[in-house]
Amino acid sequence: MSAGKQKGKASAETWQRRRLRFYRTRVREIRGIAKALVSTKHPFLVHIIPMRRCNLDCGYCNEYDDVSKPVPLEEMKRRLDMLADMGTSIITISGGEPLMHPELDDVIRHIRKRGMIAGLITNGFFLNQERIERLNDAGLEHLQISIDNAAPDEVSKKSLKSLDGRLEMLSEWAEFQVNINSVLGSGVKNSEDALKIAHRALELGFTSTVGIIHDHDGQLKPLAPRDQEIFEEIMTLGKRSFSRFNQFQHNVAMGREHDWKCRAGSRYLYICEDGLVHWCSQQRGYPGIPLAEYTAEMRRREFLTHKSCAPMCTVSCVQQVAILDNWRGEQTMKPRVVGARKEELVQIGK
Repeated sequence: MSAGKQKGKASAETWQRRRLRFYRTRVREIRGIAKALVSTKHPFLVHIIPMRRCNLDCGYCNEYDDVSKPVPLEEMKRRLDMLADMGTSIITISGGEPLMHPELDDVIRHIRKRGMIAGLITNGFFLNQERIERLNDAGLEHLQISIDNAAPDEVSKKSLKSLDGRLEMLSEWAEFQVNINSVLGSGVKNSEDALKIAHRALELGFTSTVGIIHDHDGQLKPLAPRDQEIFEEIMTLGKRSFSRFNQFQHNVAMGREHDWKCRAGSRYLYICEDGLVHWCSQQRGYPGIPLAEYTAEMRRREFLTHKSCAPMCTVSCVQQVAILDNWRGEQTMKPRVVGARKEELVQIGK
């Protein structure tokens, strides 16, 4: 990173608030992990979509549109209440672009009110000092931005050049933890960009992770040899990310299948803007059951269901949740289509 780069500097007061929020969140995370080790009856992590619309149109993404309206606040609260009543530990808000939701701050407040950890995945383009301070006030605990390249191109506008000023604002004003995820794989023109992005993230005081772009079924695309080297280098740059404890990422980089027990539909839930439960973002349509009708018995069945897409999966959040239970609960059941709408089904096995 060039010596001329400016580094955002938080005030002493902001730094103290950031550390306090970090330690409080870490204690709650440890309690959540302990609770999950004792019982398998509740979801650990839920991704929820308050809005499918996005301001960008990245060429590799299949998780957005440009027409959807935001889910009304009261409906979001109703869904969050149901998830809290299930015993959910962590809620991550995703999209689309969730910062386009006009009442996102109230959504975050309700997550915190119900005792769950609040995270947010955003492309970062709507961030400024005022917006960051509103997220602080709402009680946000984790934010992740995925940056695809050093300069924008026809595949993605999520570049370090476009977002660096906003990253500096986060470094200066955010009281929540920030992770910057760089990417490797299909569609990335210059793999060296991922190293630049990772170094910049650490320079600004953030954590850094690296993801591997999957195909439209969430399946593996093996990395080229140089990409594998870059991947391993980024994985050693920092030690604070939970994802570093997961061997599956190394298998993905090498193009190897991995042996694990996917607990999607049970320990991990993906709730779309229509309020339906899905395995994950890349298997939307199964089981496709309304959250209000998704019972503890259904969650238990999915806990014990073998997913044929699992060996070549690249969906890291689901993999990380599975670490809690890979040592137990043999999966002997096969998927059963219960409530999925035929036109929305995706391929769940090869």
